[in-house]
Amino acid sequence: MAEHPTAEALLERSHRLGADPRNTNYAGGNTSAKGTATDPVTGTDVELMWVKGSGGDLGTLDAGGLAALRLDRLRALAAVYPGVEREDEMIAAFDYCLHGKGGAAPSIDTAMHGLVDAAHVDHLHPDSGIALACAADGQALTKECFGDRVVWVPWRRPGFQLGLDIAAVKKAHPEALGCVLGGHGITAWGATSEECERNSLHIIRTAEAFLAERGRPEPFGPVLDGYEPLPDAERLARAAALAPAIRGLASTDRPQVGHFTDSDEVLDFLSRAGHPRLAALGTSCPDHFLRTKIRPLVLDLPAGAGTAEAIARLKELHTSYREEYGAYYERHADAHSPAMRGADPAIVLVPGVGMFSFGKDKQTARVAGEFYVNAINVMRGSEAVSSYAPIEESEKFRIEYWELEEAKLRRMPKPKALATRVALVTGAGSGIGRAIAHRLVAEGACVVVADRSAQSAAVVADELGGPDRAVAVTVDVTSEQQIADAFAAAQLAFGGVDLVVNNAGISISKPLLETSAQDWDLQHDIMARGSFLVSREAARTMTAQGLGGDIVYIASKNGVFAGPNNIAYGATKADQAHQVRLLAAELGEHGIRVNGVNPDGVVRGSGIFAGGWGAQRAAVYGVEEERLGEFYAQRTLLKREVLPEHVANAVFALTGGDLSHTTGLHIPVDAGVAAAFLR
Repeated sequence: MAEHPTAEALLERSHRLGADPRNTNYAGGNTSAKGTATDPVTGTDVELMWVKGSGGDLGTLDAGGLAALRLDRLRALAAVYPGVEREDEMIAAFDYCLHGKGGAAPSIDTAMHGLVDAAHVDHLHPDSGIALACAADGQALTKECFGDRVVWVPWRRPGFQLGLDIAAVKKAHPEALGCVLGGHGITAWGATSEECERNSLHIIRTAEAFLAERGRPEPFGPVLDGYEPLPDAERLARAAALAPAIRGLASTDRPQVGHFTDSDEVLDFLSRAGHPRLAALGTSCPDHFLRTKIRPLVLDLPAGAGTAEAIARLKELHTSYREEYGAYYERHADAHSPAMRGADPAIVLVPGVGMFSFGKDKQTARVAGEFYVNAINVMRGSEAVSSYAPIEESEKFRIEYWELEEAKLRRMPKPKALATRVALVTGAGSGIGRAIAHRLVAEGACVVVADRSAQSAAVVADELGGPDRAVAVTVDVTSEQQIADAFAAAQLAFGGVDLVVNNAGISISKPLLETSAQDWDLQHDIMARGSFLVSREAARTMTAQGLGGDIVYIASKNGVFAGPNNIAYGATKADQAHQVRLLAAELGEHGIRVNGVNPDGVVRGSGIFAGGWGAQRAAVYGVEEERLGEFYAQRTLLKREVLPEHVANAVFALTGGDLSHTTGLHIPVDAGVAAAFLR
């Protein structure tokens, strides 16, 4: 589809516009271009329109994200339009205008592009444009800012009628290069792609300059005493301490992943006297409140309030928020409205600390936070030159619970088994830990890659897809402080932790008389003591969240099998094995399940075996080191070598949902070592 030069040029324009957040927000707005192509059926020329389809993002748009429509058929729809009360029916009619197979589904804004008599159209959501669109006297300010070159269009929900309205404005104002859509955004047009892009940028930059030059210096009011940002280190520590409790509240209806932001815009907004009033007014642009809900939950305590006091107050406010959201739904819902999707906040604001945002995955949570920063910028601009006046609550409801939005949600793929879960895996920089991290991410989890080697952890986190899926932390599991710091990093990155895998370890293979006290202490410090410390920190986080959780120990068949020259390692694995039973008994009341995996020797890809353990065990058994894996396989009932991926499979089996009522279990992953059968 995009081989056509008009479509290629549209993609290039879209990428330039979408690359600058001043122009539009993530996945916000759409662009189009009209041109002529050959009809493969008749061989004659046909007029087409290429337009960004539903759900795409301008900055990353590709050919598959465009819809191609026959312009004659699209414009003919005006003759059969049944009126604004039935305008939603026109979405289905767009399918009859499509040209060829493939491409994206046409979006609700398709009419805006097709009905406007211009070869190229941009519809964008810049903060500066929305600030004028959401100002109490936005129409007068638009006239003052642009004269006759940009026309005001009163608020109307996106749809076919808005397309007709803008087409009429364009026809009535031939001197205009675009319009400001009340409560929404901007639309610009041009005879060429270059002219359209130039007009879009002119509207955005002119509005920015107008707000800066005409606006008052402190639109959010004076700084409130006690609401100033906490110092950096204290602020991050407070955010990490609050995150699990806040995530638990935001996950009352369904589990959510969190994101934390302490940008200057957020901290300044929360320090000012006007923030309670403005936050209560909610967001306005449809792209904003569809992701942020119509308003955030705002902690009404100063920055110096203690963590326990803040959490107690947040719980009270959360109860009120849910009641108010339920009342909002009841005020506006009718017999045809979709069911309420959940009453928890998507945005939680804590003065002096920052913003916590939530979603079905990390990207959704992060983007929700970005949209609320957009909303803050909009409020600042509106308040600088006028007063912020978002669209009516009833109109917000019409969009939030629009059947077309509900249909879009129904088209979403089914969540993966570990979607919304946050995992922390120790020793994840190589071998078994790396394989576990890969499997958990493949099943939808976010993963904190914890390893003593910062470089190894960073490499694995990058393999997993970067910060929306995985973050790297450096942690020596013998250090209580480093473990606490690792969990704090997890809480700042994803809101908390639901799944912990105790995998970090070393192996010392010596006979009893050659095993020193130092060998014994080192082996136990890393694996027995380290697992205990990690599990204790995990329990703190999980109980604060109140969402249950999983702790999995990568133990060993050596915990039940007495092999030669293995006193320190075998005893440590037995310690870990009994920690599983003890913690399963203790943490069950919190919904935390504790289980173990007992592998046999995992040679290939193992950091432990590569670090000398392989050579030691090969010497014990009198085989060449490179044949150790084969040796282990031949002593099993199945004659199969155990690989890191097999251990990862067992971790997923324990945590993926099917064994929801299982705790205190050890799963052998040893290809069948009869001497290690559990009794």
